[in-house]
Amino acid sequence: MPLHHNLSALPPLSLYIHIPWCVKKCPYCDFNSHTARETIPEQHYIAALSRDLESALPLIWGRGIHSIFFGGGTPSLFSGEGIDSILTTVRSLLKLDFFAEVTLEANPGTVEATKFSEFKSAGINRLSLGIQSFNAQHLQQLGRIHDDKEAHRAIEIAATTFDNYNLDLMYALPNQTLTQAQLDINTALNYAPPHLSCYHLTLEPNTPFHHQPPNLPDDDLSADMQIMIETTLAQAGYQHYETSAFAQPQRRARHNLNYWQFGDYLGIGAGAHSKLSFHDRIIRQMRHKHPRDYMEQALAGTPVQLENIITPAERAFEFMMNALRLTNGFDISLFTERTGLPITAIQQQLNTAEAQGLISRDYKHIMPTALGQRFLNDLLALFLPTT
Repeated sequence: MPLHHNLSALPPLSLYIHIPWCVKKCPYCDFNSHTARETIPEQHYIAALSRDLESALPLIWGRGIHSIFFGGGTPSLFSGEGIDSILTTVRSLLKLDFFAEVTLEANPGTVEATKFSEFKSAGINRLSLGIQSFNAQHLQQLGRIHDDKEAHRAIEIAATTFDNYNLDLMYALPNQTLTQAQLDINTALNYAPPHLSCYHLTLEPNTPFHHQPPNLPDDDLSADMQIMIETTLAQAGYQHYETSAFAQPQRRARHNLNYWQFGDYLGIGAGAHSKLSFHDRIIRQMRHKHPRDYMEQALAGTPVQLENIITPAERAFEFMMNALRLTNGFDISLFTERTGLPITAIQQQLNTAEAQGLISRDYKHIMPTALGQRFLNDLLALFLPTT
């Protein structure tokens, strides 16, 4: 594979803002989140975010921002005034699209109607609620700080405050039956949310669940749950547009779509990752991970801990790792536009994937088959760079 391939155009750019604190860390979570044992240093952290963003300006100068995502941790632990302050800084430093999607993740255990209203006034126009389940026992097993009643109350407040919101659900939970999984989906559908994310519970390394695994459904039962979810949501009019994402018409998550289409994103905050394209290279960055270290380094003007250039082989793999999650796949022209590589750079892997029935393709489009979606990890493994 040739060493250098320039990009003909820069992809859309999103902004990710990481808020690292939560009330209690869940036993399945491997995100960079930290239990807030003391008062959160909100103002100090906001100052660090502002300095971080200022330091990054030379890398994205003149580019517009088409979506913002506050992730965590639990961003809803911050005050409405704090979120407003962050977004005011963003607007003063960056060219934010007028109709930009601005999402904030919220934990039902930190929900207050007044705070949701303040978030909306600050500029949040999409909420993502971490419901996970409506079953009280499963919520307890997952270590969630909310119960089923708080889950319902949070959705009611979100639905009356925001026109656009997402519900996160999980399946293949400890001791979960197919009937219980179906009940979770049916309960969510009673609210007719604009968007649903349905994730298979996985045991991630360096988590309590990985060290002491709970009793999880076997592969066959998990597959039955997945099929049930896809069928039920399709019958309810939801478009299954990504492995775990389901949306009502015109309600796809624009921020997440940018990830899946190998767009660019600037990540600020403790441990945040960035992927930024230039005409002659694509780079990845990671901020200092621990909140204390991050604040110290960001305020000193050095928030980035690691930075590296993505090799052509890595570009191809990372594009496929994201784009093959899309149920309708991608146009071949997008591969070339976002990676700077001709599609022939992965011709052999595509031939193998097609021979195994994992993708279908023609001269302009590639998409995973139903088998490829079912065995996505096997499909992606075909595109791993060889050393």
